[in-house]
This record gives sequence, structure tokens and C-alpha cells, in this order.
Amino acid sequence: MRPSQVVVVTGASGGVGRAVVRELGARGDSVALIARGTTGLAAAAVDVGSAGGSGVVYPADVSNYEEVRQAARSIEEDLGPIDVWINVAFSSVFAPFPEITPEEFERTTAVTYLGYVWGTRAALELMRPRGRGVIVQAGSALAYRGIPLQSAYCGAKHAIKGFTESVRSELMAEGSGVRVTMVQLPALNTPQFDWVLSRLRRHPQPMPPIYQPEVAARALIHAADHPERREYWVGASTALTVLGQRIAPGLLDRYLAKTGKQSQVTTERPPTGVANLWEPADEERDYGAHGSFDSRAHSRSPQLWLSEHRRSVLVMLGAVAAAGAVATRALRRT
Repeated sequence: MRPSQVVVVTGASGGVGRAVVRELGARGDSVALIARGTTGLAAAAVDVGSAGGSGVVYPADVSNYEEVRQAARSIEEDLGPIDVWINVAFSSVFAPFPEITPEEFERTTAVTYLGYVWGTRAALELMRPRGRGVIVQAGSALAYRGIPLQSAYCGAKHAIKGFTESVRSELMAEGSGVRVTMVQLPALNTPQFDWVLSRLRRHPQPMPPIYQPEVAARALIHAADHPERREYWVGASTALTVLGQRIAPGLLDRYLAKTGKQSQVTTERPPTGVANLWEPADEERDYGAHGSFDSRAHSRSPQLWLSEHRRSVLVMLGAVAAAGAVATRALRRT
């Protein structure tokens, strides 16, 4: 039986973060919940307790390092040494780049990129002296490939990837037992598309195919349990995006120029009066983990299974290839 762990999750009040804390609760972990929206955080703590774990709320704006640092210190005082820190929190703006104000772009970068930097820093301050711990970064296929209408978000995800690679290399150089891994996620059915600041004339949507947030949650928790892998890919769309960017980035430029905008909007009018860039959207309403696209979202990802079991699959394929070679030689002799 696995021992209970102390796990910190940023962005825990909704979307992927909310799905993650529910899964952790079902494992019996002590879960520290960091986000801004008090209503969503309170509901998330109830979810963790109902699932069998212990959820404690620590309101903080991840773009503010001192708030994150103080939350980390309080968590260790209340719950004990942090075993795992999962960075999930983000915000964004749906709009063509010229329509995003400098203040909005800076704020998106502060939350989505610096939020991960500050979370990682706060975790390392506590983990490095002990020589153990795991940090998991919730990434995106958009860390490899930018798309129209999401320049601020794509830029931040690219930055997180480069930052994480630097930190990982530094920890390896000093022989630290702290592990850092990243999970590149596909388009997900989260409340993001109901509460992110948008200047589009239609309701924004995830670029299909769409997956449920529980798929992402399982991947992030698997990465926390198996941090020896530097990166995991979730969803066939993520794998195709990463590989396509490596092989034919110019072709993707032209393809996204033709299809990128239309594939990110529905025929419905956009939500009004809700935007979580500057203030939390869930102060008065709990949005939960799911967005508006349940009927179109996949609850499983065969590609995730392949990513989690890559070594076994490669060994099996190697064995099959070797057996085929032996059989071919035997047939030739016959």
C-alpha cells in the first residue's frame, strides 16, 4: 500500500487542477489547494475530502512570488514536508495579438509563465535541502507549436518548457534527488473557455480533438509517480503536433493560417461579464472541472497509455522484430 503524500496543486479551484485534486483525494493524499477564487477552492476541498483525502485551502495569486512562498511555508507547517508540487494555474486572452493590450499580455505572462517559475522556486527552496521531491509542470502541445488567437498563452508555454529544461539540468549537475518532469497536454474540456478574457465574436472552444480534464489529471499524477521520464505526451493530437513541428513547421504555418481561427470558435455568442485575467471568476460560482463540451470530449487517450508504457512497448516491439528475423532466417534455410 502506497504511503499518503503531501501534494501541492496550483490552479486547484477549477479545470485540470480541480480534476487533479479529486484524483489525489481518492488516493488518500493530503492536498494543498492554491488558487485565487475562494468559492472554487472551498468546493475543491470538499471534493478532496469526499474522495477520501484531506484538502486544505491556501488562497494565493501565483503571479506574486511572496504569496506563493508564504503558502508553501504554511503548507509545510500545517501538513508536513511537501512531496509533490504540481503547477497548473494559468490565464490567457483569446484575441489576435494586436488586440491584446500590453497590460493584458504582461498579466498573462505573469500568471501562466511566472506562476510556474515561482511555484518551482518555492518548491525547490524546501525540497533541495532534503534532496528529494517531485515537481510536475502541466504543459501543452502549444509549448511546441503556437496557434492563432493565443499568442500570450503559447509564448508562456514555450517559456515554461525552456525554463524547466534549464532547472532539470541544474539539478542533475548538482546530483540532487529532486525530480522535475513535464506533461504536454491536448485541448481539454475545462471552464477556461467560459472565463478567459476573449475579444472573439463567437464563443471560444478547444481546438478538436477535445479530451476531458480527467485524462490530463491521470497523466499528471502518473508523471508525479514516475518522474524519471523528462516529458509525457497526452493525446494523439499532441504527438502529431510535436512531431509535425519537428518535421514540417512551414506546412503547419500555412495549415493554421487557413484553419486555426475557425477551429477555435463555435456558432454561439461569447459569454459576457466573466474574465479571470485580473480577478478570479469563481468568487461567487463554482465552475468545477468540466467546461461546455462534454458531448464532444474523449474520456480516454490510448496515446497516453503508450506514453506511460513506452519502455515496455519498445521492448515488446524489439522482441517481435527479433522473433521475426529469426523466423525469416529459418524460412530461408528451409
